[in-house]
Amino acid sequence: MTWPWHTCSKDSAGVGSASALLRRAAGVAVLACSLLVMPVLAATVAGTVELTDSRDPAVRKHKDYSGVVLWLEPIQGASPAPAPRRAQMVQKGKSFVPHVLAIPVGSVVDFPNFDPIFHNAFSNFSGQIFDIGLYPPGTNRTVTFKRDGIVRVFCNIHPTMSAVIVVLRTPYFAVSKPSGEFAIPDVAPGEYRLRIFHERSSEERTRSLERRVMVDSAAVNLPTLSLSETGYLQMPHKNKYGKEYPPEIEDHVTYPGARK
Repeated sequence: MTWPWHTCSKDSAGVGSASALLRRAAGVAVLACSLLVMPVLAATVAGTVELTDSRDPAVRKHKDYSGVVLWLEPIQGASPAPAPRRAQMVQKGKSFVPHVLAIPVGSVVDFPNFDPIFHNAFSNFSGQIFDIGLYPPGTNRTVTFKRDGIVRVFCNIHPTMSAVIVVLRTPYFAVSKPSGEFAIPDVAPGEYRLRIFHERSSEERTRSLERRVMVDSAAVNLPTLSLSETGYLQMPHKNKYGKEYPPEIEDHVTYPGARK
């Protein structure tokens, strides 16, 4: 860009012309600074996953492809530190909702009990170990997740209750919807590796679907990711004491005070 500088003879140079030169110089400095602080345009990385070879009735009958966690890690350097969030995993109908939750490191998760019975959420292997104890209907407990990893959550009373919390050191992640669609918003330009987790697929299979993703200021649409559940068997788990669950009996008999 060419700036229209005026030349002055020795005789004509004065206070007025000097002030004009100073104003022009200041304008150039302001323009340069504004260019330096212009925001970096971010993009959305989107796509679809599909689950194959599944024994899960929701997948086979309803094509429910929810619960796949996808995230981006920079090829070079570290991810920007993600801001902690406050999330919720509700206990209702003897289930954890959502069944799969993805959060950044440092986030707090509420475990409200919306059932008319007692619950005791815990995790005793892989990821972060915690035990929030037995608590009654209508109350809440919280856990802060301080390190990344896969946290498998159970209830010490009800063996059929389970969930997964994926704790990540990146702000760029998403969980697939029932349609299989996912969208990772606000991704800064750069080159990333797409990582995947699904509780009913082996690490070997999810790793085989990893790919490099180049992000600029435009949206990135990935081809469909097909994830097989071949060989998955749901294994029974132990209670928080490492023992078998006792035969399940009616909750109102086991826990006096729980509403019928």
